[in-house]
Amino acid sequence: MAAYAAAISVFSPTNEANADEGASSEKLIEFTVSNLEGVEGNEGTFTVKLRPDWAPIGAQRFVDLTEKNFWQDCRFFRVLPGFVAQFGINGDPNVQSTWRSRSLKDDPVKVTNSRGTMVFATSGPNSRTTQLFINYSDRNAFLDKSGFSPFAEIVSGMDVVDKLYGGYGEGAPSGKGPNQGLIQAKGNAYLAPSYPKLSYISKVVTK
Repeated sequence: MAAYAAAISVFSPTNEANADEGASSEKLIEFTVSNLEGVEGNEGTFTVKLRPDWAPIGAQRFVDLTEKNFWQDCRFFRVLPGFVAQFGINGDPNVQSTWRSRSLKDDPVKVTNSRGTMVFATSGPNSRTTQLFINYSDRNAFLDKSGFSPFAEIVSGMDVVDKLYGGYGEGAPSGKGPNQGLIQAKGNAYLAPSYPKLSYISKVVTK
C-alpha cells in the first residue's frame, strides 16, 4: 500500500499552515482518461471535487500539481479492483525528480477512506508527495489509522474509474505489474512499451 519511499524532507512553505486559503473553494477538476479497460480509443471522464476542509495541505498540493499540468499522460500504474487505483508518478523522470523530496506535513484524518474518496499515498509520517489513491471500496477504512487522509471525492464518473485497466495486478516485485522504482527512473519510456494497456490521463480541466 505504501508509496515508493523517496521522501527526504517535509515541504512546508511559510503559508503552508494556511493552505486552506489557497484551496478554499471546493474546486471541480475533470479528468479525461484514455485506454479504459485497456482498449485504445476507449475514453471517459470523471470529476473530482476538492475538499480542503478535510485535508487543506493535501488539497493545496493537488491544486499546485494540477496548475503545473503534472497529471498529463500519467498512467494508473496500480489498479486493484475492490481496493484502490494508484497514480501520480509523472511520465517525465525529470519532472518527477523535482517533487520527490518535497514531502508534505500530514493532514489529520477527518473522514474515512470510503469509495470514491481520493487520498495521497503515504509510506509513513510526513511522506506524501505526488502519488494518489482513488478508493474503490467502503472497506478501506483500515487506511485511516495509517494516516491516509482524504482531500477530495469523485462526484461523477466513478463508473469510469471502475473501468481503469487492472489486468496487470499488483506491482513488482510482489506481482506482475509495473515496478515503481523503474517508473520513477524511466517514466513513460518504461510504462508505454512494457504495459501498453494501462489507462492514462489525457486531459485535465478545472471548472
